[in-house]
Amino acid sequence: MPSPSGTPEGRALGTIRRNGGTIRTSEAIRSGIQPRTLYHLRDTGAIEQVSRGVFRLADLPAPTLPDLLIVATRLPKAVICLTSALALHELTDEIPHDVHIALPRKTEQPRLDHPPLRVVRLSPACYQAGIEIRRVDGVDLRVYSPAKTVADCFKFRNQIGLETALKALKALRKRRGFDVEELLSFARICRVERVLRPYLEAIL
Repeated sequence: MPSPSGTPEGRALGTIRRNGGTIRTSEAIRSGIQPRTLYHLRDTGAIEQVSRGVFRLADLPAPTLPDLLIVATRLPKAVICLTSALALHELTDEIPHDVHIALPRKTEQPRLDHPPLRVVRLSPACYQAGIEIRRVDGVDLRVYSPAKTVADCFKFRNQIGLETALKALKALRKRRGFDVEELLSFARICRVERVLRPYLEAIL
């Protein structure tokens, strides 16, 4: 039975719904939701705990990208990158087993029981370039743009494989609106222009 809107539980559910249906404990407390109210809603089945400190309305459809939902809510500085970003942009047919994320250098190592993470550390310029915000399952997800992702794949080609980077480059080349200069600008930021340019010229 839904909680009446005037009760603490009802007000909390309204706050969570306005937040997109997902909320972290810290966000809930800042919004005026008492921890005991949050846990009561969990125990009565009104919300579900999707990860430590992350709750989601139980009446919402199942998340389409549950692993990325957890990363977005638990690790606000993380940016989805490399093969995970390729999959999100439909630039690969590979199914990533881990979630690839980028963090600034000297950032503390994230602690997540799930999903498994593969972390790359980037310089400030490389980390900040090309970040897009996508709304996924009611949560803002930070992910690198397709062109930045391809540049990153060449930067970390020894980790993900040159073949994966080349396939992503060819897939990006086929996209309507493909911008050579945009890709090369990201390649310069990532310091891989000399590596990427010959492959790019071969398919133009």
